[in-house]
Amino acid sequence: MSRTKSYLEGMRILAVDDEKDVLDTIEEDLEFSHVDKASDFHMAKEKIAKGKYDLAILDIMGVDGLNLLQDTVAKGIPTIMLTAHAMNADTLMTSIKRGAISFLPKEKLAELEVLLTNILEAHHSGKPTWKILFEELGEHFDEKFGPDWQEKHGDFWSKFNQTYSVSKGIQTRLMHDGKVLSKGV
Repeated sequence: MSRTKSYLEGMRILAVDDEKDVLDTIEEDLEFSHVDKASDFHMAKEKIAKGKYDLAILDIMGVDGLNLLQDTVAKGIPTIMLTAHAMNADTLMTSIKRGAISFLPKEKLAELEVLLTNILEAHHSGKPTWKILFEELGEHFDEKFGPDWQEKHGDFWSKFNQTYSVSKGIQTRLMHDGKVLSKGV
């Protein structure tokens, strides 16, 4: 019996987390990808500087992922933030502002391949990745942050919704995308 080819097959993915079991889970879940692992900030920074990746998955707390995000965005690497302890609306908004294409709770690692496939398909076809995230995990965020979490940050979410497809994060990524820059945009 033949298997269906995974959207992630053959992709070079950098996974950065200070928890070995999380890195091992990512590697197992993405078995058809080439997963390069880093367990601390300095190792990750070096790999980002020297490597070519189709995707980066960055833990937020243990490896200073929000600072690493600036490096991945500068290199044009689509980046997904992964967290357990920094699961709050402020960190989500910071991730958006700094150019992440998604923000996943570690609790959803069992769904990683499906979530990444949906997010990356949207990203590569020019659809808003955050819309996919909120459709898939909106109830999870409501449960974690409270049902009125977006209302508490109304200005941010109002602006975000108005400029959904051209948000600051997307603009930041585009400023580092060679394909876009070569067209003089």
